[in-house]
Amino acid sequence: MLAAIHKYRHVFLVGLQSNIVYRWNFALRGFFSLFHLTGVFILWTAAYKGSTEIGGFDVQQTMTYFIMLLVLQFFIGAFNEDYQISEEIRNGLINQFLLKPINYFLYRFTIYLSARLVSGLLVLLPLAFAFPVVRDYLTFPDELWRLALGLPATLLAGIIQFSIAYCFGMLTFWFLEIQGFVILSLAIETVLGGQMFPLDLMPDWVFRLSQFLPFYYQMYFPAAIFTGRIDLALAVQGLAVQGLWVVALLTLNRILWTRGLRRHTAVGG
Repeated sequence: MLAAIHKYRHVFLVGLQSNIVYRWNFALRGFFSLFHLTGVFILWTAAYKGSTEIGGFDVQQTMTYFIMLLVLQFFIGAFNEDYQISEEIRNGLINQFLLKPINYFLYRFTIYLSARLVSGLLVLLPLAFAFPVVRDYLTFPDELWRLALGLPATLLAGIIQFSIAYCFGMLTFWFLEIQGFVILSLAIETVLGGQMFPLDLMPDWVFRLSQFLPFYYQMYFPAAIFTGRIDLALAVQGLAVQGLWVVALLTLNRILWTRGLRRHTAVGG
């Protein structure tokens, strides 16, 4: 057990050093995200013009939601994990993991954690720069249970984010190009993950349907807990469903890896 912890701790540190080299890329991406946030502010302030609430939420609550969403994207978003895994499969770099006592999923997940730590901390810089402008729009509920449930929900959301990216990367065993699958997934996630607009402002049947899909639990769910868009009962229920999706996706990852290796070995042989 201790040997495994030491092994992946070393992987984490190596990944951390590698991502620090590209710290300016993450920082610039964070500053460019402010342009997107500016567009969101312009759009929603126009939408609230002449009304104090939309769907039961005022403009401060909605702006807080989108700012929280931005932070979560940098802390748990799987930006290029699927393409990196795909590249390692296509180039045969994955073969080295077949000869060593290293779990490839844990290896990639550890690299993902190190990258998200760097990008998550760096996005705080542009947010600190923009704080004088956005502070009047920040309003968080004071219930302690939101922190107690929001943190594990964020962790599970990260596992779901990475697991979906890992699944698409595994498809390289069967398809030479996975870009179409990734683009389709991103399009669905943008709508059903609450990144375009809060899901609770969509038609009720869409909101209820999204609660059965993993996209709901990638970004919207933890953001909704922290910003007060869902109550305690819905948060507890959602956390249970989120856990089921984690188990389902981890199982799918294992199946794709096992069957993919059989195909990889057959082609290689």
